[in-house]
Amino acid sequence: MAREEEHQSSCQTSRTYLGEKPHSAHPAIRLLHYSTRGASLPEPAQNTLAPLIAETAGQEARFASALTVLREAIAARAFPGAAVAVTQDGRMLLHAGLGRFRYEQDSPAVAAGTLYDIASVTKVVSTTPIAMLLYERGLLDLEMPLASVLREFAGPDARREHVTVRMLLAHSSGLPGYEPLYKNARGRNQLLRAACTVPLACDPGARAEYSDIGFLLLGEALSRLAEEELGSFSRREIFGRLGMAHTGYIPPERFRSSCAPTEDDKEFRRRIIQGEVHDENAAALCGVSGHAGVFSTAGDVAAFAHAMLEGGAPILRPETVSLFTRRESSSAGTTRALGWDTPGRPSQSGKHFSPASFGHLGYTGTSLWIDPEKRISIALLTNRTWPDRSSNAIKEVRPRFHDAVMEALR
Repeated sequence: MAREEEHQSSCQTSRTYLGEKPHSAHPAIRLLHYSTRGASLPEPAQNTLAPLIAETAGQEARFASALTVLREAIAARAFPGAAVAVTQDGRMLLHAGLGRFRYEQDSPAVAAGTLYDIASVTKVVSTTPIAMLLYERGLLDLEMPLASVLREFAGPDARREHVTVRMLLAHSSGLPGYEPLYKNARGRNQLLRAACTVPLACDPGARAEYSDIGFLLLGEALSRLAEEELGSFSRREIFGRLGMAHTGYIPPERFRSSCAPTEDDKEFRRRIIQGEVHDENAAALCGVSGHAGVFSTAGDVAAFAHAMLEGGAPILRPETVSLFTRRESSSAGTTRALGWDTPGRPSQSGKHFSPASFGHLGYTGTSLWIDPEKRISIALLTNRTWPDRSSNAIKEVRPRFHDAVMEALR
């Protein structure tokens, strides 16, 4: 059986256990219930969030310079298309789609509501808010050792006992940035076991190093603390309550053609990746993970940003938002907050966001930046990995676009 077929078989097997507990191949790993039925894309909540006031009519002229940055990037093949949402003071000022799904002229045009694989922006619209909610409910202690929740994370290296939830959120756990675990793992359980035994790259707390492995493990830990898998928890407690009607893990089959494709995968899955998670480790975890897997629209991401600008209402308390979005102090120096990033010098957010700002980037070409002082949010979704991941032009495009938006708002 081919490796991808084995991953699919594992996910299909776990889906058959809906309503009953599946047997794990390892006693310390509890396999949670993953299903594409109902998919995790919720129906809009009613009367829970004052909607953003749409004031987009006539605004394209105001943001002409910013839109020109994106159109030039599309022409230069930095990415084939983009969707953007800009808010200020509870008003949606720009909500637009540009370009196409792919570079061919007969490819579908990107709309403002096109679904994108938001990659690591998953960390701040799903995983981190779950941590925040569990923290508020007394189920999560930031200083608790990871090994106290994931017993299989402990090992002969005594340093592993000192890795805390706070370190995972702040990317200072000592775990490496990335490991292609999917290459040798046959199914979800094997990948989780492999993640739990990844060697530390340095002492916990010694330095900040962005780690997908850390957030993968954090997601599993949060699932166990909540006694629920990430997809259903985030659907009910975050996306549903904020009316994010097109956000969730594992888009249903009927929505997949509406998703911007991320890559023509020649190596792992050997097909065009559209409507399924781009990240291979997340794919091996049946599409639901703490580090990647969420699909969303620019408008939904803006709705989430609006909640953060409202102090977390209606899902979180202001003091929790303040705690998690405040930059961590570290002798090694870091721009990281808890789950979130903050502007550095230079920054992908550009030069106009205030020091109190927070945001995150996604590998597929997505980003969200929020400025609580200026009451501004900018969501930019692209598929810069199409047709392959070789282009890094977005690193130059993103700050130029943010600067042009901020200058238009001034």
